[in-house]
Amino acid sequence: MSDKDKKAFVLRINQDLLKEIEHWASAEFRSTNGQIEYLLNEAIKAKSRSKARKKTEE
Repeated sequence: MSDKDKKAFVLRINQDLLKEIEHWASAEFRSTNGQIEYLLNEAIKAKSRSKARKKTEE
């Protein structure tokens, strides 16, 4: 996805949480923005897998 396909917006976040994300991003060689985007994508994937599992169990 190119930068022109991305939407910029303001994010208000707890300062301690931001520091944790910055350290985590640094450890994984990502920017802070990249780390947040990665975490959001992983959460969406997990939610999709959870929904799929529930449907197969029904």
